[in-house]
Amino acid sequence: MKFEIFLMLLLVVSVLTSLFVEGIKKLLDERGKTYYSNMLAGITSIVLSVFVGFAYVILVQVALNIQMAVYLIALILLSWLCSMVGYDKVLQAITQIRGGKKIE
Repeated sequence: MKFEIFLMLLLVVSVLTSLFVEGIKKLLDERGKTYYSNMLAGITSIVLSVFVGFAYVILVQVALNIQMAVYLIALILLSWLCSMVGYDKVLQAITQIRGGKKIE
């Protein structure tokens, strides 16, 4: 998996997480249920990143090897982090880790 594809999947999960969390919040509010927003966002991002990661593996017919497993674990962890602090902050941290190279 190319790094750009990984970032695209992370962006997709981040956007979907925002949409799903807002939808779930509306449902819970209508029913008068109490929830913790951060917990809801974290769990939703984990579930969506697992789904998106495996959908990518199936649709692109990529072999599930150690490298792909590392990418999927990173997708889960970084999508959780995106749901907690925001996609732009995570992207900024990745850019700094890569030595200031702009992500294209």
